[in-house]
Amino acid sequence: MGMKLLHGHSRHKDGGGTIDHPRAYEIMAEVGFAGRRRRVFTRLAALSGAGPGDQVLDVGCGTGYLTRILASLVGTDGRVTGVDPSHPMLDHARRRAPGNCSYQVGEGQALPFPNATFDVVVSSFAVHHMPTAARGGAVREMFRVLRPGGRLLIAEFRPPANPLAARLVGVLAGPAMRPSMPDLLAALVPDAGFRIEDTGEVGPVLYYVNAIRPLETRS
Repeated sequence: MGMKLLHGHSRHKDGGGTIDHPRAYEIMAEVGFAGRRRRVFTRLAALSGAGPGDQVLDVGCGTGYLTRILASLVGTDGRVTGVDPSHPMLDHARRRAPGNCSYQVGEGQALPFPNATFDVVVSSFAVHHMPTAARGGAVREMFRVLRPGGRLLIAEFRPPANPLAARLVGVLAGPAMRPSMPDLLAALVPDAGFRIEDTGEVGPVLYYVNAIRPLETRS
């Protein structure tokens, strides 16, 4: 099953693109995580800090896999909203969503929500799909829609330690993964106004940044 089936990067040389084949994506994701997908995303949901009653936004939610895990954390008094540019992915997500999840079509660099709407914003494996020039704007949008004191979690791929594996990832992903996501997020997140609280790894190829929107925003 080729990368072109899943990704639109071949049409976007600057790294942007969408995934429009949800069933194929789900199969590839399960294979790619070697049976540990649920464990990894449950860990991400915990790292986000989402809890009962929170309003949570998942930017680039895809098939809604993470939103459904987050929904159990926020409970009936909370809500998880997913946003993604792909209609097929959102259709797939809606068919499987619990009652406290909802989905909207949109792009990370132009989120369709008012300022300070959410308590928590998460994004997993989405930044590298955005056009290179839009990535900074997307993180600034996450800052805008997050309330002061709210939490941000971005999870992305990191280059494998093995040089051969790292080269293979670079060939498959092309410009979407350059510069490396850890290096990129180390600049984009504080530049948007966030205060980074923690960084780390979950599994062999996942890197995360946990940050807070300060109570006093920059002038």
